[in-house]
Amino acid sequence: MNIKLFELRDDEAAAYLRAADDLPAGYSISFDAQILSEANIESVAGCEGIVINNKSVMPATLVERAHELGVRYIAIRCVGFNHVDVKRAQELGIKVCNTAYPPHGVAEFTVMLILMALRRCKAAIWRQQVNDYSLDGLLGRELRTLTVGVVGTGRIGRTVIDNLSGFGCKIVAYDPYPNAKLAERDDLEYVDIDTLVASSDVITLHVPLMDSTRGIINADAIAKMRDNVTIVNVSRGELIDTDAVIEAIESERIGALAMDVFEDEIGIYHENRMHDILANRKMAYLRQFPNVLLTNHIAFYTDIDVSCMVEQGVAAVPAMVEGTCATQL
Repeated sequence: MNIKLFELRDDEAAAYLRAADDLPAGYSISFDAQILSEANIESVAGCEGIVINNKSVMPATLVERAHELGVRYIAIRCVGFNHVDVKRAQELGIKVCNTAYPPHGVAEFTVMLILMALRRCKAAIWRQQVNDYSLDGLLGRELRTLTVGVVGTGRIGRTVIDNLSGFGCKIVAYDPYPNAKLAERDDLEYVDIDTLVASSDVITLHVPLMDSTRGIINADAIAKMRDNVTIVNVSRGELIDTDAVIEAIESERIGALAMDVFEDEIGIYHENRMHDILANRKMAYLRQFPNVLLTNHIAFYTDIDVSCMVEQGVAAVPAMVEGTCATQL
């Protein structure tokens, strides 16, 4: 079977070579550094399996063309899969999976953002650049005195909870499918989403982007939140209604916002746009607030996670063939 991997970055080259060497007999693989799009979809002819990352957006039309060209397996080498029309692929008999790389890198990044937001690190760092070492406006909050609401208790959410448990904060969690083992813990309480929103000083999001989660942080949810709440999002930008959040920051209902993701980030994040005019007004407006931290979708970007995304993404194709892929959608 022929496999083609798209979006290969230079920092993934070593992992790609290891993954290629580990393929079972009868499999061969090639790569393209470009994203998969209408411009190069014909290049998958003769390939039954393809491996893509989050920039390769595959709507129904592209999925259908891939199927016509012989693709029967799509391995997405990241956790999110909202950029692929999975339903259409499944209707055509194409098997699709995502990748469950270790949760520790993203979970650690989450805790870092929480602490940076609570301690007003952005404003402090800005001031230092102009030799302003004053304290006014930099009064922080101690995590141990707060309630943290974790939305989503999958692998990453559970690891965030593990990391937070050492800080002494109260932890509440929401998930439509609670984890039975987690529910037995003395330092955690499962609650409904309304209770979590209303009782948390810090809210951190760890759910995939689906119809049911799109805009989960909206004007209605914000109206129920405590004053001075801190919101952290390292999952998908579209989980947040950006207009509602902007209004809440302007009115000082939200105390701090930290996001590693942003709606309509494709074509901006992971690109050098230094000399370009960016047409994302919401991003430009939000990042000027002293209490808003925007990082460029790098929570996953560790040596371990990068290697796993490539190696597991490639290995997922023969696993789907054999019916042993644990992350098949």
